Order: sequence, then C-alpha cells, then structure tokens
Amino acid sequence: MSRRFDLAPVLGGLAVIAVVFGLLNEHFLTPENLTNLALQMAATGTIALGLILVLLLGEIDLSAGSVSGLAAVVMTILSVRHGLPTGLAIAIALAAGALIGLLHGLLFTQLGMPSFVVTLAGLIGWQGLMLYLLGSGGTINLPFTGFVAKLADTWLPAWVSWLLTGLLLGGWTVAVALRRRTRRTADLPTPSRWRDAAPILAVAAVVAAAVLTLGADRGVPLLLVLFTALVVAVDLLLRHTVLGRRVLAVGGNAEAARRAGVHVTAVRVFAFAACSTLAALGGIFAAGRLAAVNQSSGGSDILLMAIAAAVIGGASLFGGRGRSYAALLGILVIQSITNGMLLLNVDSSVRYMVTAAVLATAVAIDSVTRRSR
Repeated sequence: MSRRFDLAPVLGGLAVIAVVFGLLNEHFLTPENLTNLALQMAATGTIALGLILVLLLGEIDLSAGSVSGLAAVVMTILSVRHGLPTGLAIAIALAAGALIGLLHGLLFTQLGMPSFVVTLAGLIGWQGLMLYLLGSGGTINLPFTGFVAKLADTWLPAWVSWLLTGLLLGGWTVAVALRRRTRRTADLPTPSRWRDAAPILAVAAVVAAAVLTLGADRGVPLLLVLFTALVVAVDLLLRHTVLGRRVLAVGGNAEAARRAGVHVTAVRVFAFAACSTLAALGGIFAAGRLAAVNQSSGGSDILLMAIAAAVIGGASLFGGRGRSYAALLGILVIQSITNGMLLLNVDSSVRYMVTAAVLATAVAIDSVTRRSR
C-alpha cells in the first residue's frame, strides 16, 4: 500500500461522518458549530501529536493526560497566585513537562522498565501531585482578559487567514519545485507534475473551504492556527531533519539503527521528552479554553481520546509508521463523532461505544496493512 493511500480510510470516514450527521442534524455543518469543533480539537490534538512521537518508536505514554493537567496547574498557580509574568509561567510549565518526559525516557532506557509501566506510574503520580498543588479548593480561575484565556477567544481577521494560507501553500509549492529540480539535476526519477501538484491542490481546496466557513462565524480560531502550526513543524522535523529520520529508523528497526550508528537511547529519550512537552502545551490550551484549572484537568477521557486520535489518524501501534497529520485527522474524526452525537442528544454510553468501534476498526486496518507488507 502506498503512502498516498494510507489516508483513504480516515478521509473516507470523515466524509461519511459529515454526510450522516449533516443529514441527521441541520446544525452540524453550520459555521457556528464547525467553529466550536475547531476549538475543541486543539488541546487534545496537541497531546495526540506528542503521543505520535512515542508511538513511532512502538512505545506508549499513558501519563500524557496527567502531565497536561499538572502543567496547566503549575502555570496557573505561578501566574495567578504568585504573580509571575504569564510568559514565564508558561515557560516553566513547559520545562516541567520536558523534565517529566526526560525522567520517563531515562527510566525506560537506563533501567529497562517497560514504557507502559513507567508512564502508568506517571499517570498516577503526576495526577496526585496536581491534586496536591490544587489544594482543598480544587479550582483556580484564570482572568478572562489574561493571555492564556485570550488564546481561546482570539479570532483571526479574514485577511490574516488568507495571508497565512497563501504563505503555507506557497512555501509548500516552492519546496516541491526545489525538490523536483534537485532530483532532475541528480538524474533521479521525477514524479509527474500532476502527482506533485495534486496534494497541494487538494489541501488548498480544503483550507480555502475551512477559512470561508469559519469566517462566516467569528473567524479562524487562533488555537486552531497554533495547533496546525505544530502539526506542520513536527512533520518537517520527522521528514526533513536528521533527528526525525532517526526517530523513524529506531521505530522501524532499533537494532539496525544502532548498527548504522544511531544513538538509540538518545532518540528514545527525546521522544518521551517531546511527548510530555507537547502534552504540557495541550494542557495550557485546555486551561485557556476553560479559563480555569480544576481536579478534572488532564483527567476524564482526554488521554484515551488522544491515543485514539493518533491511531485513527494513521499512526501505527507497532512503530515505524506515522505522520504528524495523523493527530489532526484523528482528532477531527473523534471530535466530529462526539460533537455530532451531542447534537443528537445521544447518551454518553453510546458515544463511548461508537468511539471504541471506530478505534478498533482503525487498529484492525493497521494490523492488516502491516501483515500485507
């Protein structure tokens, strides 16, 4: 199966979801609802993006949800209770997330503890520390006019949205043109112009439709732009840097990577540290959207939804295969299903079962695809 066809199941699923819920509820495809859907995606999607880096190694991080809640609480306590500048509080919270991931990575690589056990202990321990920091009150509100809360209440003007769209597509087009020229210069086979142009045109159509639709309501949410920028950044890291290629190599075959001179331990530690850092950022996004942190921050089903999003989007549980856009597509599927069923007043028990069925289907497709290679 080629890489281009890896997207077929999730894109087909999104089309079915849009048609079914659009027919069942007239509000599902309205600009107002799609704007809310975009806001709901950012926090969990950012956590899923970090999980992809660990899944690429064939490992798992069960502490991502707890780390997101702890980082949000640390940031809020420092900025609200101790009066630190918001930027400094965010930096400290992200650093705390990175240190937690570093600890997980070292326990995994140096002591040989299974990642499942290390991060399960982290899930419990970091959740406990978060509750301890919150104290008996259990809730800390963020100022509605503050920077963090404004992240979820800022909408880009139309001209800014179109400018960013043009820069993204223009940069992609230039990169493809340079790659084609490099391959021709080296006398390497060059794909047809249509094959290179088709993905750009498809993404251009989708992004243009999104900008027009969201612009009909309040505009493109800043949180969605930040999340999309993270997806692009991680994609560039994985595909165009030595470190990214080493992550993929270790996930594909750790022993072969080691023999090729890759520092496997360092790559694994990096993946866990990056995962926890992105989880911390996702927690900050969630705190901004709610303008508060409480005892449920990072809890409930956020971890399970993040893992489901990564897998449904196309990341393999067996390691070595996955792209950053899996987080974007996967969380879009998860949140669309959840949002659609909420509009239909479907009981939460049914929502969980439907999500489970979608996840099981995605894993089954992954398993069949892996065996057929």
